[in-house]
Amino acid sequence: MNQRAFQTIVFALLGMIILPGCAGQQDVLILDNRQSVIEERSIATEQQSLQLESRLDEYIKNGEDLRERSAGQNVLIDQLKGEIRVLRGKLEETEYLLKQKIKAFEGSKGKRKDQLDRTEQMISANMDRIIHIEQYLNLETTESELKLEKGPQTKSDILSKKELSADKIYKSAKQAFAQSDFETAREEFQQLLQLYPQSPQADNAQFWLGETYYREKWYEKAILEYQKVIEKYPKGNKVPASLLKQGLAFFSLGDKANTRLILTELVKKYPKSNEAKIAKQKLKKLKP
Repeated sequence: MNQRAFQTIVFALLGMIILPGCAGQQDVLILDNRQSVIEERSIATEQQSLQLESRLDEYIKNGEDLRERSAGQNVLIDQLKGEIRVLRGKLEETEYLLKQKIKAFEGSKGKRKDQLDRTEQMISANMDRIIHIEQYLNLETTESELKLEKGPQTKSDILSKKELSADKIYKSAKQAFAQSDFETAREEFQQLLQLYPQSPQADNAQFWLGETYYREKWYEKAILEYQKVIEKYPKGNKVPASLLKQGLAFFSLGDKANTRLILTELVKKYPKSNEAKIAKQKLKKLKP
């Protein structure tokens, strides 16, 4: 074997040793690349899985919210249905009671008429009592006026149509006052004063006009109306009563000074009047 042949064999052997080593390194690189790709895909897949799980949780939560809302709405609907049933029952009950009352009313028309008749009789009797009380307190004007209110008159007592109309207005107003219908009474007293300012009932009407305010506890207005009696009808017999009621009105307002002043004036000017007796008793109770 010559030298050239020997070298050829050596190189062949070296090639056989080196080539498998190179091939192994390339396989390793390929495997590493494949592993990297697989890891990247695994990470991406895991992220997608997490996103899907998050969406699934959100869907589940939304579904629970919807179920809760639906349940709440069902409860509310049931409550509304119950309230409607209750209201319908009350409506039916009210309708039934109304029908019963209508029947009872229709069956008691005769009884109501009797009750109204008795009420009118009581009002008439109360008016007579009021007239007697007014007479005692000197609140009415003359005996002829009392006779006019009670019934027949003599020829000398016959009044003209105008004064008869004034008397009717006055009597109607007094009846309204007796029934505590102060607004109607006030309107009629004012009507009498406007239409018949010179009527014998004018000072009475002015006094009772003040009384309507006094009964309603509108004391300031009552005081002004009583003052009109004192100024417009100084010779009338309503002046003592007006002074007394002025004093009582000031007392109700807590003005003791004016109360004492007016009641003292009443006692001095009209010492023998019934109003003066009441004023003296009131003055004794007032603290100095």
